[in-house]
Amino acid sequence: MSERTLSHRAAIAGIGATEFSKDSGRSELRLAAEAVQAALADAGLTASDVDGLVTFTMDTNAEIAVARAVGIPELKYFSRIHYGGGAACSTVQQAAMAVATGVCDVVVAYRAFNERSGLRFGQVNSAVANQENSSGTDNAFSYPHGLSTPAAFVAMAAQRYMHEFGATSEDFGRIAVVDRKHAAVNPQAFFYGKPITLADHQASRFIAEPLHLLDCCQESDGGVAIVVVSPERARRLKQRPVSIAAAASGSGRDQFIMTSYYRDDLTGLEEMGLVGRQLWQQAGLSTDDVDVAILYDHFTPFTLMQLEELGFCGRGEAKDFVSEPGSLEVGGRLPLNTHGGQLGEAYIHGMNGIAEAVRQLRGDSVNQVDGASVALVTAGTGVPTSGLILTAET
Repeated sequence: MSERTLSHRAAIAGIGATEFSKDSGRSELRLAAEAVQAALADAGLTASDVDGLVTFTMDTNAEIAVARAVGIPELKYFSRIHYGGGAACSTVQQAAMAVATGVCDVVVAYRAFNERSGLRFGQVNSAVANQENSSGTDNAFSYPHGLSTPAAFVAMAAQRYMHEFGATSEDFGRIAVVDRKHAAVNPQAFFYGKPITLADHQASRFIAEPLHLLDCCQESDGGVAIVVVSPERARRLKQRPVSIAAAASGSGRDQFIMTSYYRDDLTGLEEMGLVGRQLWQQAGLSTDDVDVAILYDHFTPFTLMQLEELGFCGRGEAKDFVSEPGSLEVGGRLPLNTHGGQLGEAYIHGMNGIAEAVRQLRGDSVNQVDGASVALVTAGTGVPTSGLILTAET
């Protein structure tokens, strides 16, 4: 199936999530099962309706284990996507392809983990330097010199970006401030009731200069699930359907995992530019059509780079784009991460961002954008990545 024919051939009918916390007290399997059950209930479906499951390679929950835990009788399709947070929108893309081609009727994409109380992704992980591939060889050289955490990886690119374009730490901080403003009124958010100021951001300690603590997302426990069905079936279900207008994934030249330092230009995210071009072409839309943007924000500098790669502004101009008062808030030029993002709501590898886009298009977000009909969602940055354009059914 071509990219063009996938457009509007599948819809999101249900979303579900667990509580986002520092210590859930529940196993990853239980978190996954609870998220899937919640999404099915939201759609008005049952476990017996499901015939496909899609998740991340990094998810510890095997599809058959989730199927048993939820009560799904049999699976006609299952799939796992690589590259950490870059997989988020790809899971929905895979689900949409299974539905659009007639392989499945109901596919659920899910992600669940105990990242705060268990394995903390933001820490040094020596296994990354022991891979038997070119990435392992590269990391085996850099790890002993201290380039050994996601924050450090991003800090390298951020320093170059600042040097080339004159961006400052305060420019990065504006992303954190708007995310926390939106999270502060979201009862499900990790930082509910805890907004910050730009002064708070600047006063927070450095993690890997130029990244302050408040430039970095919090690790968290939780799970999210997304139900994908045909548009025709979605119209007969419980919720207002949300159409998948475009879904894309890709990698760039000299692509590494957050350490693509061998490119001629270190100030952008080539893979996101590629994904963005695919999205606009598939959907037949442009940046002017977007009512709300849910951009992957595990680290603030990459959010600015995404704005440029996706065409919302020119290269080096994101600092000016985000500095306009209120531009990223509800009612502004481009409402951003209205759930609080991964910096404010929770870091569930971007799946909670897809859920927020669906809420916006249904009209029931806690920070609702009036008349929202087009939402852009991106997945993990610095890695092979993916994206979605979702539209409200009229």
